Amino acid sequence: MNRIDYYTSKLFWGYFIGALLVFVTIFSAVDAMSMMVNYKGVETSALLQYYMYAFPDGLQKMLPVACLMATVLTLSTLNKANELVALHASGMSLLRISTPLLISVFVVSSIFYFVGDRMGPSMTRQKNYIFYNQIKKMPGMYSVVKTDRIWYRSKNSIFNIKTLNHEASKAQGLTLYLFSEAWDLLQMMTAQEVDIKGNQWNLTNGSVTLFAADSSFPLTSSFKQKNITMTEDSKDLTSTGQTSDMLSQNELSQFISKNKEAGLDTIHYEVDYHAKYAFSFAGLVMCLLGIPFSVSRTRNGGTFINIGICMALVFAYWVLYSSSLTLGGHGYLPAVLAAWIPSVLMGGLGLYLLKRLKR
Repeated sequence: MNRIDYYTSKLFWGYFIGALLVFVTIFSAVDAMSMMVNYKGVETSALLQYYMYAFPDGLQKMLPVACLMATVLTLSTLNKANELVALHASGMSLLRISTPLLISVFVVSSIFYFVGDRMGPSMTRQKNYIFYNQIKKMPGMYSVVKTDRIWYRSKNSIFNIKTLNHEASKAQGLTLYLFSEAWDLLQMMTAQEVDIKGNQWNLTNGSVTLFAADSSFPLTSSFKQKNITMTEDSKDLTSTGQTSDMLSQNELSQFISKNKEAGLDTIHYEVDYHAKYAFSFAGLVMCLLGIPFSVSRTRNGGTFINIGICMALVFAYWVLYSSSLTLGGHGYLPAVLAAWIPSVLMGGLGLYLLKRLKR
């Protein structure tokens, strides 16, 4: 690394750390205000614990935006001071000048990915535990999500589900246990598929087993379709089903393989699996997008215009990313394409704009 690379890298890291802390602070503050409005009487210690465990996830989500902001501010600073002109005169292209920035983004993205993959799942589980037990104060609604099924308690019923899709509108592999007030087992229901509409559940291809006190043997009957009414708090099953964030990449791969062997739907989890890889490159994509816009305007508020344009690009990337994952989760796109299309398209756009500068 020569002196010029060291200088640009130093500028980048200063802007990057500052931007990352600012964006994570704003994100956490807005979320905390929403939390306090929705859940009255939450103890300060519970909120501090919750956001302590949520902090790494916030860092990872804000990483692409911080990379973009640091890239724009670094190159705009060089351009405004006419240092870019001197570097171009010495024979350095814009891509060569930006190489230390791209390397820095690649390094920090790799570190965030590997650390997040190992620490993220356990911290997400702790965060959810605090949310249900201390903030929402409904501990029965939170279950320990293992790699093979979801356990859930609602009033006098306990049930487990093998898979639950992103919107929690359908589930597979249900086993439901119903108890009396004295916690004597009354019924056990099983179903291959469940269509969830609020607290109205439509069960398909299952059985009902009755445990009567005056009978020595349980009575079992099968059904093709059966409608049941669950308690109101079962509507919050959606948050319990977000298992991808609670699993490492290796655990998620094993989860997908195991459920595929059982003939269960794993499309959503396959999309999440590839999306974890794709999102780790989002910072690099944002950096490529930021480079061409960092040198187009320098004075008369040009830097702020550049930042505004780049924020619009971040929004466009996020809309494309979310839409692509939704299409993939519904089976309209293969999982690999759904995860990688946004990064490939936006990264290609950045390279195209960089090439058009011809410097």
